[in-house]
Amino acid sequence: MLEQLRLLKSHKGFSPLILSRFISNLGNGLSPVALAYGVLALPHSTGKDLSLVMTARITPMIVFMLIGGVVGDRFKRNRIVGGTDIIGSVIAGLIALSFIKGFATIPLLCVLGGIFGVLNALWWPAMSGVLPEILPKELLQKGNAVVGLVSNIGFTAGALLGGTIVTLFGSGWALLVDALSFTVAGFLVWNITLPPMPDREKNSVLHDLKSGWVEFISRSWVVAVVIGFTFINLCFEATMTVLGPLAYNKDSFGPRNWSFNLAALTIGMIVGGIISLRIHFGRPLVLGMIAIAFASSWEFALGIGITLPITLLLAIVAGVAIEIFGVVWQSSMQSNIPEESYSRVVAYDALGSYALAPIGIAVAGPIAIAIGTSTTLIVAATITLAGALIPLSLSSVRNLRSHANRAPDA
Repeated sequence: MLEQLRLLKSHKGFSPLILSRFISNLGNGLSPVALAYGVLALPHSTGKDLSLVMTARITPMIVFMLIGGVVGDRFKRNRIVGGTDIIGSVIAGLIALSFIKGFATIPLLCVLGGIFGVLNALWWPAMSGVLPEILPKELLQKGNAVVGLVSNIGFTAGALLGGTIVTLFGSGWALLVDALSFTVAGFLVWNITLPPMPDREKNSVLHDLKSGWVEFISRSWVVAVVIGFTFINLCFEATMTVLGPLAYNKDSFGPRNWSFNLAALTIGMIVGGIISLRIHFGRPLVLGMIAIAFASSWEFALGIGITLPITLLLAIVAGVAIEIFGVVWQSSMQSNIPEESYSRVVAYDALGSYALAPIGIAVAGPIAIAIGTSTTLIVAATITLAGALIPLSLSSVRNLRSHANRAPDA
């Protein structure tokens, strides 16, 4: 594995990229625990308020994702990533200050979260296209595995620290560390030297969106998996942002126990990254979708309310599954989508995959209040399981090969 790392690091730009992902995800590991329990600690706050704040963050990301795809195919992607990270650090810092100084309100958090969502819409399609500009196609699976591995180590450390910092010092200070991590990561990515963007015709935004749609819709394996993840993310985002924290919002140990779950999830992702680095997957999407089916076991465990150690074990299993899917999906996309339209296809992927996530987050709190958090989690787990298995009915999903230049038709 050390030899593989040396090979990847020999490509200029890879080392600062993985360092930026570690630092950024160290902060990202703090923020879910800090923001969720910060909101729940506000006077008279309930699960509905938490749903509202989280929905305000993700909705603008979905709405502006296609614009982010066009921008990512027109301008240097590392500058987009670095710039949005640096601006995002200011927004995150204001959120942190609102908790520290005691002026945080639900409307304020929604507005600032909405701005953050717009920045994410620009960041996401560009970030996904940075690695293919650094590594050749035959190294993309290993490169994605290392990026994921380093990111998850950072997230695990942040998640473990998050519950402790929130419990001892409050949500604001944890969110302030998150803001600082964005600043450092942003400057690291900004200064990566990438090849010039390829020459392309100067077309209208509408024309670029249309041509990106043609690239997206022409690949049935992409469409099938994206539709499956429309429902998977509907449930998973609701679990991560609302239902999980509510499941443990019973006593003063709630933030700690939920942070343990997030840490276990990312420990599993680390293991999944190591597996992906060492093993070549011949039929990547078959393995990836079956893995996601196994990931639903964690949601079932949260819903059933089994003991914390077993829930943490299943969180590790889910983490392994999620990371393996993430690596094979990124590598499949990067190997089969033309570079000049890649960010737009990623934007359509993200738009479709997360189209219902804001609805899931928005209704999770009210539904949990109406029928109970446990029942809501069990329903979410069932939908996740179905969303993972149904796309496998398509031959183009089952037959996609690693490093294929073109996916087979359905």
